[in-house]
Amino acid sequence: MLSDLDQLTFDNTFVRELPADPETRNHRRQVMDGCYSFVQPTSVAAPSLVAYSPEMAEELGLDEALCRSSRFASVFAGNEILAGMEPYAVCYGGHQFGHWAGQLGDGRAINLGHAVTPDGRRLELQLKGAGPTPYSRQADGRAVLRSSVREFLCSEAMHHLGVPTTRALSLVLTGDQVVRDMFYDGRPKAEPGAVVCRVAPNFLRFGNFEIFAARGQHELLQKLGAYALKHSFPHLGEPGPDAYARMFDEVCKRTVDLIVDWTRVGFVHGVMNTDNMSLLGLTIDYGPYGWIDDFDLNWTPNTTDAEFRRYRYGQQPQVALWNLLQLANALYPLVGEADPLEQALERHQRGFQQKMAEMWASKLGLGAHSGEEDDALIQDLHQTLMLTETDMTLFFRGLAGLDEERVLEAGASQQDILKPVSEAYYQPHAAGTHGPALRDWLRRYAQRVRQQELPRAERARRMNAVNPKYVLRNYMAQQAIDASEQGNHALVHELLDVMRRPYDEQPEYQRWASRRPDWARTRAGCSMLSCSS
Repeated sequence: MLSDLDQLTFDNTFVRELPADPETRNHRRQVMDGCYSFVQPTSVAAPSLVAYSPEMAEELGLDEALCRSSRFASVFAGNEILAGMEPYAVCYGGHQFGHWAGQLGDGRAINLGHAVTPDGRRLELQLKGAGPTPYSRQADGRAVLRSSVREFLCSEAMHHLGVPTTRALSLVLTGDQVVRDMFYDGRPKAEPGAVVCRVAPNFLRFGNFEIFAARGQHELLQKLGAYALKHSFPHLGEPGPDAYARMFDEVCKRTVDLIVDWTRVGFVHGVMNTDNMSLLGLTIDYGPYGWIDDFDLNWTPNTTDAEFRRYRYGQQPQVALWNLLQLANALYPLVGEADPLEQALERHQRGFQQKMAEMWASKLGLGAHSGEEDDALIQDLHQTLMLTETDMTLFFRGLAGLDEERVLEAGASQQDILKPVSEAYYQPHAAGTHGPALRDWLRRYAQRVRQQELPRAERARRMNAVNPKYVLRNYMAQQAIDASEQGNHALVHELLDVMRRPYDEQPEYQRWASRRPDWARTRAGCSMLSCSS
């Protein structure tokens, strides 16, 4: 482990191998001649550590004493630049809500460089909320504690859920106030400012390629493509049409796997714009995300998306394919023909359906997806769950405890049949009004489970390995935010600890494994959220 932050070493391949914006003055503008702009973080008044991720720190070789030092807070708030760091903000574009938005870029994220880990990997360190950049448009480049707590906790929660994601090293208060209009209602207010240090092998997005393709800047597109091949897909060979086609195929696969994982744990991203899609298939940019409380294929956590629900839970696979099509269009100049790109999209669209079916089968504890019979069982379950407010996380954890033989007994009452999943229902009348439909489905499920002749304990073990008991529900994060804004960060630390073992029983944290409380149904920050941060 490192004994001093000065021992961190950097190998900044992005700035070394790709062209920089020739303009060095930090002012808002269209950046036309580079992949990034050099920019320094803006100093803050009084950096202080709220929390850090011990797992992420260990990967970087940083021990606890180092992470709790005042210098650590200073560096990862942007007040001090270590030797080897070369801060920069990246140029990219994107489609937002289905429409081309032109240049976007790192408006409040500043990359410090690629840190070399003790085992020789390169991880990019990025400060979110570190001040304005040429890409900030009309914003101030800052972030508030409210959104920063959510990003910090969710990054680590997703990692421990086994979902590919960017990581979070630290959450630091700045000592400054940031003005935000949380509800977009013309009533802005000052909130505590904060900075999150995000970590990933790289932060390349679909939009990095889209901007240069849209502008016809094929030389920059070629250089970026060669960089991506070299550092993220070296096994695909030297730059050339075939290698770029294979790269697109692999991005498709990683994206499909990512969305299947989102669906498995009930996560809804909320802003699946192409600038928020990672080339590495990572969850990136935690804004108005949410976990399904009430199982609803049409639910979106984003107030901006409330009318058309483009990014709703059940629509995420289709949006991912649409976004991949935009990436294919951007890569076309590098591939030179449409067929390989179209074939990859068609292949992965079919693969999406198969992987989704296999994932739902695994959630149900079925040894293998058996085709149309299981498809009907899964589809009917979705419709049954939507008959009344049903907590998705609690339902699948409860289902693991189902005694299929008891359910199939001729004299089994409806109450006995529904008992393992009864805690998942928000309304007490569910067993009366919608109980018969659920009872009938559970009997079909019990018949299917009995066919596979798998011991009940083994089925439960398999189900509990893919169905988390703990997820970072919005009301939980909001409670941590409320306390942190008053100077008490204990809940941030507690939730970070809970989410380290989301599939374990953890009886000491049982209070976090329950339905969303009624008070959180309509409270700001506990149901839907805005993009304001």
